Order: sequence, then C-alpha cells, then structure tokens
Amino acid sequence: MARHRTINLNFQNYIQKAPVSGAALYAQSASNDGPTIEHWRKTWIANIKANKEHFGSFADKSVGKLYKSHEGKPSIICGSGPSLRQNVSLLKSRPESMALVACLHSFHYLEDHDANVDYYVTLDAGPITIEEVYEGGKRTPEEYWELTKNKTLVAYIGSNPDLLKKWQGEVLFYNAPIPSEEIKKEINDIEPFNVWISNGGNVLGACFYLAKAWMASPVNVFVGADFCFDIYGEKIRFHPWDSKYDKDLGHTISAVDIFGNRVISWQSYLNFRDWFMSRFMAAPGIYINASEGGTLGAFREGNIIDVRQMWLDDVFKLFDAHKYLEDQAYNPTGENNLLLF
Repeated sequence: MARHRTINLNFQNYIQKAPVSGAALYAQSASNDGPTIEHWRKTWIANIKANKEHFGSFADKSVGKLYKSHEGKPSIICGSGPSLRQNVSLLKSRPESMALVACLHSFHYLEDHDANVDYYVTLDAGPITIEEVYEGGKRTPEEYWELTKNKTLVAYIGSNPDLLKKWQGEVLFYNAPIPSEEIKKEINDIEPFNVWISNGGNVLGACFYLAKAWMASPVNVFVGADFCFDIYGEKIRFHPWDSKYDKDLGHTISAVDIFGNRVISWQSYLNFRDWFMSRFMAAPGIYINASEGGTLGAFREGNIIDVRQMWLDDVFKLFDAHKYLEDQAYNPTGENNLLLF
C-alpha cells in the first residue's frame, strides 16, 4: 500500500535559528554516555584485544588510507531508516561524482537494490551486528557474506571480532572517542591508535565523519536518516524492511518530522538526531537531507536552515545537469539545441 497522500508531504518552512542552542543539543545527545560506557567497557576491551590478535597492527590498516580520497566532491550518507524505501532505487543511478557511504545494517537492502556502495561502516560491538548484515534480506546469509568480497568495511577497533572475521573484503580501522581516561589507557596498552572518528554514539554519525572529515567531501547528502518510525503507511516501520522492532515498539515519545507531522520515536534515537543537528550548527558545510521523511533538521517551529530539505532526484540534478549538454559538446554541428536554463 502506498503512503497516505492525505498527510501533508510539503517541507516545513525554514527557521533562521534553532529554538535550542547547539551546545544544548550536544549535551542532550550525550546524556546517556555514562551508562553506555559502563555497559560496554569490558566488551570493547575484549574486542580490541581479539581484533588486534587477528588483524595485527591497526595502524597498518588505518582509515587514514582514505584521507582526501573524495576531496571537493559530494557524498551520500545512508542510514537504515524507513524512508529509504522511497528512494533506494535511485542510488544506483547517482551522479558519478557522488560517493556512497552506508551503515552496515543496510548492507542486505542496498546490495539487493544494486546501490553500488563505496564504503560500509560499523561501530557497534555486539554480536547482533552479524545478523543485521542479512536480516530482512532476500538471499541466504552465506550469499550476503559472499557479496562482501569486493567491499570495504570501515570498522571501529572494538567491533565484534566474529563479524570482522566473516567479512571477506578489505577492513579499515578507526578509533572512537570515549570520555574515560581509564578506558583510553586500557586501549593504549593494547596499541596506541590515534586515528579518530567522532560519531555521536551511532554508526550514521561515523559515516558522516568519515565522508566529511576523512574523505574531505564538502557536500553531504543524507538518505534513510529518519531517527523515528514511519507511521504513514499500512504498518509502522523502523527500517525499510520488515523488522522485529516493528512489532514491539516499547516506550515511544512524540516528535515532529520535516513535513510538520507528528511521528513517534525513541528518546535514544532523537538524541542521535540532536548530535547531528549540533554538528550542522557547529561545522561549516553544505548539508542536504534527502531522506524524504523523518526528523533530521525538524523542530515544531520549522526546519533549521543549517540543513536543506530536498527530494533525492532533485539533489542529483544539482550534480549531473551537464549531462544534457553532452551531445552539443561532442557533436557541435548536430541538431540538439537544448538550453539548460
């Protein structure tokens, strides 16, 4: 069933200044850091030791190999939000200049749609990341692992070791900032590795930092970056595919999406969203949300001007309009008299 078109799907008006400061948004995004650190501390250290033993020096396989690899060119940063159903089919025909950096959780979905991802990124330390590679896909787990042969995975050094062992393509490593001096010392005792990716506690944040900071991409386009459930269609969705999260939402809270409609989310996911908005407000850049849904950039007062809301096919026209002049370029005596504007 198609989305209900009776619901407003016009972007909210822009507001010149967010009703909350960037500092306050950042503080909210970090409000759960303490419990998270205590919960994952032992797992992170154990994973780092195991990955060091299996892969050798992290420094020899550093994400620093991607330094300035996309300098001056646009990038697409792909999450696993439900709005990805609207425009995933467009990704395979994106302009040649656009790199695609995606959360590993979307692997099966993007591979099934021939999206031609340049880099997959993983951050989480738990074993759940293994089943997420194929959960909801159309093929067997073995077939998806086979597809990793020619793909590059950018992984936190504390990622699940069994996941990384199953990956058949290249693995590049990064470290993630943890606000604990004791943990930093424990990690340094395994291997000093100061190649950092800031992330806000979520893998889409790591994708963003990789594209903008390491790859030097000045224009960052987001898709599948909802930070909420899709409640517009025939069923509630947390991902673009059928997911276990659709059946048991747990405690949800209300939010406003980019169209001004009420949606529901988890506090933790809105905290992730707040981290992005604080970074958009702090770091100069050109940020475009082409998710075509979700909450990125949205307040009840309107959408912040720091991130532009666009449809993905319109974004592509920004970067490949010249292709309509190709015939004139190579056949100047031909009959093509198209004027671009």
